[in-house]
Amino acid sequence: MKIEPFGVEIWMNAYETRCTCNLAETCVAAMTLSELLSLTGRNGDVLSDLRDTPLSYGAIEGSERLRRAIAALYADRSAEDIMVCHGTIGANDLAWRALVGPGDHVISLTPTYQQHVSIPESLGAEVSPLILRPENGYLPDLDELRTLIRPDTKVIAFTNPNNPSGSLMPTDMLQAIIDAADAVGATVLADEVYRGTAQDGDGQSPSIVDLSPRAVATAGMSKAFSLAGLRLGWITAPRAVLDAVSHHRDYTTISVGMVDDHLAALALENADRILARSTSITRENLAILADWVAAEPGISWVRPAAGTTALLHYDLDMPSEELCRDLLERTGVLLTPGGVMGAEGTLRIGFANRTQDLRDGLPLLSEFLRAKR
Repeated sequence: MKIEPFGVEIWMNAYETRCTCNLAETCVAAMTLSELLSLTGRNGDVLSDLRDTPLSYGAIEGSERLRRAIAALYADRSAEDIMVCHGTIGANDLAWRALVGPGDHVISLTPTYQQHVSIPESLGAEVSPLILRPENGYLPDLDELRTLIRPDTKVIAFTNPNNPSGSLMPTDMLQAIIDAADAVGATVLADEVYRGTAQDGDGQSPSIVDLSPRAVATAGMSKAFSLAGLRLGWITAPRAVLDAVSHHRDYTTISVGMVDDHLAALALENADRILARSTSITRENLAILADWVAAEPGISWVRPAAGTTALLHYDLDMPSEELCRDLLERTGVLLTPGGVMGAEGTLRIGFANRTQDLRDGLPLLSEFLRAKR
């Protein structure tokens, strides 16, 4: 199997450890184990629980406790509707392997996380991109979607909230996509790893699986839950899809780690507290970023409605990778070039990392842009 190099991950692997201000991070500022235990009110007794835990394979699909806690994030799901995976990245890979094969037709809303284009292509599917444009708020043109749908379309895929733009599809738009998919018997696949980060209200938004019994959703502990180091994600889907996922999962996963399973269950049983922390960070930090954009000549954007990242359009006549390398070398500030995500002429900024990184990094970015002009 041949697959395209993963642009954004190659970039992060090369430069993430070489920066002093990481404005490329996509997770809400990571929690320490001590902070997790404090937020959940457990303190040291969790470690006592783990001391007597056999470090075996454990429950192959994820513990019953963990799957119940995941199911509670959705309107009408049970533990049997959940398959635990190695991160959302593992969940996405398995979902695609279960859903498509050679000759199938896929529509992927782009820009997006590259898995949702390159994996189905590597499996022999034909992928038609539906381009999300800033003039539409990085939301899909539904008429254009309907022109792309074919009788042999198998999957319509997207990230919601969107990575990298931070757009958030409203319920009526999600329902319209479901209706269009149902008309040809296609499956809607939504990567919802940023769900819970909406800028309005309680931060929540409906899952695609709350709207359609045929839909598939993936998510995990990394972004809104600030626990990327657990490397734990999941798929919620109809039983037939989960059975197909299980066949592929047997070759790649066996089970997730017992410690990861235990700590993820603890966090999700206290999801309201974890998400309240994330809401506080994302809203404070986005306000800081919005003030900076408003004052920065030559930078424009569509303000994110959710998520942890935004796309900044810049007015310099230079490729985004060159700009980002030069920025890192001169200032220590790391951004992600839009060019590695198919969005040349933009910079992806992660605004949900440590607030101090944002306060320190944005003035350095301004100084760099002034010098370049």
